[in-house]
Amino acid sequence: MGKEVYRCIECSDKASELYRDYNNGILKITICESCQKPVDKYIEYDPVIILIDAILCKTQAFRHILFNTSLNIHWKLCAFCLLCEAYLRWSALHGSEQSGDPADIIRYTKEWEFYVMFGLAALELAAFCGGALLFLWLWVGALQGGSVQLGPLLRALLLSCYGKVLLVPVVIWEHEYSLFCLGLIKLFVLTSNSQAIRVILNSCRRLSVAAVVFGFLSETLVARACQQLPCSI
Repeated sequence: MGKEVYRCIECSDKASELYRDYNNGILKITICESCQKPVDKYIEYDPVIILIDAILCKTQAFRHILFNTSLNIHWKLCAFCLLCEAYLRWSALHGSEQSGDPADIIRYTKEWEFYVMFGLAALELAAFCGGALLFLWLWVGALQGGSVQLGPLLRALLLSCYGKVLLVPVVIWEHEYSLFCLGLIKLFVLTSNSQAIRVILNSCRRLSVAAVVFGFLSETLVARACQQLPCSI
């Protein structure tokens, strides 16, 4: 562990280790030299507590996940979220044809329109991430002369889209407030995206919000352009 670089979840200062092993099962959490607080208290916490703090968009929880863990499920999570969004769009397109039969999901996968919806969702996500990353690269890299590592930022953006999983219960528990729920989910995802950018860059909130807004505008423009296509569903 000594060669890896971690981050203090309180002040974001670098640390060489999270804890020290004194053998015989004796572990001592490393204290940050900058803020004199534990580098990462979450290594002793249950994953459920960490998830709850992440849902609450706590900066410490985001730093723990993005810097001090080897969580590399962002591409799998991205694919699952895209499937959820494609299923939601499919169900909205064929709402009157739905039934309570669980075998319907198998029928959906045989329909070409389902894959078209998946492609559109993937294109919009790519536009969002590309727009946000382009804004950060131009603002931080070109205008301020700083360095931007796009890889960690992309990983953070994809991981912070975990809120899209909530699209599934919205479809299952269909009611008249579905549009309101979808709006809340979108707001939650954008808030998580902003917090993830802020944690990675250790920047002010205004910069992360501006990047998310730019990405959202890019996503909206791509969605509108796709709707104008002659072959659009």
